[in-house]
Amino acid sequence: MDVETLSRIQFAFTVSFHYIYPPLSIGLGVMLVFMEGMYLRTGKKIYETMTRFWIKIFALIFGIGVATGIVMEFEFGTNWATYSRYVGDIFGSALAAEGIFAFALESGFLGLLLFGWNRVSPRMHFFATVMVALGSMFSAVWIVVANSWQQTPSGFHIVGEGMKARAEVTDFWAMVFNPSSVDRLTHVLIGAFLAGSFLVLSVHAYYLFKNRHVEISKKAFKMALIVATISGLLQLLSGHHSASGVAINQPAKLAAFEGHYDSLNVGDMYLFGYVDNEKQKVSGLKIPGGLSFLLHNDFTTPVRGLNSFPVNDRPKQVNAIFQVYHLMIFIGVLLIGLTLFAVFLWWRGKLFKYRWVMLVFSFSVILPQLANQLGWFSAEMGRQPWVVHGLLRTSDALSKSVNANQVLFSLILFTVIYFILFMLFIYLLNKKIQHGFDEPKTTDQAAISNPTLN
Repeated sequence: MDVETLSRIQFAFTVSFHYIYPPLSIGLGVMLVFMEGMYLRTGKKIYETMTRFWIKIFALIFGIGVATGIVMEFEFGTNWATYSRYVGDIFGSALAAEGIFAFALESGFLGLLLFGWNRVSPRMHFFATVMVALGSMFSAVWIVVANSWQQTPSGFHIVGEGMKARAEVTDFWAMVFNPSSVDRLTHVLIGAFLAGSFLVLSVHAYYLFKNRHVEISKKAFKMALIVATISGLLQLLSGHHSASGVAINQPAKLAAFEGHYDSLNVGDMYLFGYVDNEKQKVSGLKIPGGLSFLLHNDFTTPVRGLNSFPVNDRPKQVNAIFQVYHLMIFIGVLLIGLTLFAVFLWWRGKLFKYRWVMLVFSFSVILPQLANQLGWFSAEMGRQPWVVHGLLRTSDALSKSVNANQVLFSLILFTVIYFILFMLFIYLLNKKIQHGFDEPKTTDQAAISNPTLN
């Protein structure tokens, strides 16, 4: 394989592995706020026990996430030097903002979150929990802003020519609020809420299936179910709004999502299928005119197709893009169905009656992770052949002094290291889950031993 292919595989691998952890830390941070908030409101020790347990899980996820994220920053310089020079002023400003406004906030209060129990008042500890949760979300803000600028660049001008050309910020807020940043940030954050809430659902469903920590698990499961249900429904709306934005700003990407080629035809919406890029045909189950209706509220309005773009300016792996996009949607709908079914059982007073329901939720943790990964694959593969849409091609963004053997060697090395880190993460996570909670002596005791609660 050539340098470009290997470099793309390496970056995709490192980003995908790293992206296991930030959504979990963001979503779990929100769950911690709810858990500790319930402790402050009710004074019941059961919520403190719940919060203490999940803080340990959060710390593990946060540590692995930081360790795996550092590598990507070096890859910008080693494998993508032309890209780094071209967008350094813009991408660098967003990364600097993340360090100042997000990572510093999150890490600054992390010590208080982990070790502040019985050293500060419960309200101060809760404040630290809120700050850590906000810090994790602010981190997502600036990373998504930087990536969204690559999708829909704005607030800049180009200085220099040829290999010395680079983008400079002319309007910082136009760069931040580029045409896709708000939609994409909303979609990413809701996906993170789903990841965190389903982690909580999965662990407590496992405990209930094993008949362990029953009382605390019922409370935590219901709390996470509320967050997951609301997030799933909001994600459906967010996804629709985001797709409408893609139709305006990146029509070639949307056409690849649905395998739509002919601009004179209405846009069909496929539930599943296969794209033959050579014959420019899609076979599968579809809703005729469904895409046209979603975009224009009319089943008969044509949708711009891939054939309206020069061959070199549109994605080539159309079937792969089609498949990951539709699999993402399928998982999203499955998550909504799963949570609504659980809410129905809750309403009927039968939520914890069926052990098979808890078994299903025990394994459900993988679904939001897959959906989040597939969403990024759709966005990044659909953007090709551009690394900065309409301005810089991926093939032109490479480092000129790196050869294929060097990239291959580092890819193998990263694979080994990341595999070890992942095994360590799974081992430690499983160890904490198997150990379980340090159950309080009473579950309805008011905060007698914590006068500061009053």
